[in-house]
Amino acid sequence: MKDFIKTMFASTFGVLIAMGFLFFVGIFMLVGAALSGSSDSEYKPKDNTVFKLELKGSLSDRIESNPLKELLGEESDGMSLVDVVKAIRNAKKSEKIKGIYLDAGSVSGGYASFEAIRRELEDFKTSGKFIVSYADIYTQGAYYLASVADSVFVNPQGVVSMVGLASQGIFFKNLAAKVGVEHYIFKVGTYKSAVEPYFMDKFSDANREQLTSFLGSIWGNMRAGICEARHIEEADFDRFVNEGKSMGDTQAAVDFKLVDALAYRQEAEACVKRMAGQKADGKMIAANVKKLLNMVDDTKVKKDKVAVLYAEGEIAQKGSSPMGMNAACIDEGLVNDLQKLAKDKEVKAVVMRVNSPGGSAYISEQIWKAVVELKAVKPVVVSMGDYAASGGYYISCAADKIVAEHTTLTGSIGVFGVVRNLAGTFKLLDVTTDVVKTGKYADLGDMSRPMREDEKALIQSGVERTYDLFLTRCADGRGLPKDSIDHIGQGRVWTGDQALQRGLVDKIGGIDLAVAEAASLAKLTDYSVVKANVEKDFFTEYLTKMQEDMCISIVRSIMGEEDFRIYSTMQQMKSVSGIQTRMPFLIQGL
Repeated sequence: MKDFIKTMFASTFGVLIAMGFLFFVGIFMLVGAALSGSSDSEYKPKDNTVFKLELKGSLSDRIESNPLKELLGEESDGMSLVDVVKAIRNAKKSEKIKGIYLDAGSVSGGYASFEAIRRELEDFKTSGKFIVSYADIYTQGAYYLASVADSVFVNPQGVVSMVGLASQGIFFKNLAAKVGVEHYIFKVGTYKSAVEPYFMDKFSDANREQLTSFLGSIWGNMRAGICEARHIEEADFDRFVNEGKSMGDTQAAVDFKLVDALAYRQEAEACVKRMAGQKADGKMIAANVKKLLNMVDDTKVKKDKVAVLYAEGEIAQKGSSPMGMNAACIDEGLVNDLQKLAKDKEVKAVVMRVNSPGGSAYISEQIWKAVVELKAVKPVVVSMGDYAASGGYYISCAADKIVAEHTTLTGSIGVFGVVRNLAGTFKLLDVTTDVVKTGKYADLGDMSRPMREDEKALIQSGVERTYDLFLTRCADGRGLPKDSIDHIGQGRVWTGDQALQRGLVDKIGGIDLAVAEAASLAKLTDYSVVKANVEKDFFTEYLTKMQEDMCISIVRSIMGEEDFRIYSTMQQMKSVSGIQTRMPFLIQGL
């Protein structure tokens, strides 16, 4: 009997080892095949080709490629601003690309990113080539882009969803009270609203003031751009929005000149093919973003370089981003990238592209220090994306120059910290605790009891010191008096236009303007622009991301999109630790 058990155990163990070996061999083969398949061959467009630009998914500066997904035929659920801009420029240069067909779907993103794409589309039109847009439903962001088109079509039963902007707050005060959680709030800044969900049940007056201000600024830019492109009076546009015309008969969109005609997709595409010189009843000869990125690039790399370093996502310890939030995260790895650029003799200037709502004050300070050290040896210019607020502004303020978009959200110069008391929860669960300590403050982080007044004073003092340091960093970087920074600080968020008026940024524009400014500071006339971020180990990064994507996909499918969004916000709040410099706004109506 013993021999039988030994034999059975050995056989089972051997099978398990073999299965594990085959699994990892399979993974390596799939990854190898994906990697080899991801290097697409050079693309050469045919005569009369149309660039079909599909607007869908979430828009961010960069999208991490996933070769295995591509191998399995799955499409990415995001759009890369960098890739879209490059594809539009390649389409403009190619004589065989006759125009752009905007296939507008449900696309979400920040208005600064939409602004950058819209600027490229306007530049594309200077070539004399056409742009035609079609959608069943135009989201506001998609329509903002589509409004530059020569012809805008919508499904006869479709929607042009122009309703305005809103910022929704989710407040946990009452929920916390029900489960016995008490939050101690420590902050500096009248407008620093990131902690309001913990102790309020609606926006504070100061927060409502700043939300009204920057939402109005963003909407004003958007409205002006649409009205100019479509030759619409702003009063008429406001009527369409405020009388709820987007939710009524689709013909209203034609009557108010937001679209040129109601049409079905087949009819719109027939128009595109005719304009491109193709047969209206034939299959459209089209190229997507991926193909246009693989067109031949004859540009020779120059010895002198301007490096673009991307800083996108929340500022946090590596691996600390909560599930469901952006995979992108700014951590101490950015310090290493900055230090390498300082030593690279071929890199004469650096553009740091910041797209961040902030996060850890400690990581922000380390990045600030690395920027200062880099600036000592070569020019540094910051290009702000959708957000460069709070910690995002902290890491930007030391640059030689700062360039923002009209609708960039920046500023938010303020600090906060949150400590939780779970004594009420422990009581509900009939849980007791005890402690032995060797120092008065050894149990400062004990959440099973209320905080003492002297403990609160210690933490508040630390928050105030961090805020004072934040003001100092901004004052030194911007060459402004410290009290002036405090006056426009206090945690208040500004748009790029508002920040320019207050001296927080130097110019309004995109990354190209930032590159030109950096080259000018370095006295360069003949140079190449290169990507600076160091590529990470693919296999390790891929396996980690595959696990995260699987978990997120399961939770999202069970909860649904709306509940998952609320859940993600709660997860983000729970992940906050230490002193924070972050901005918490969620803007709706994209």
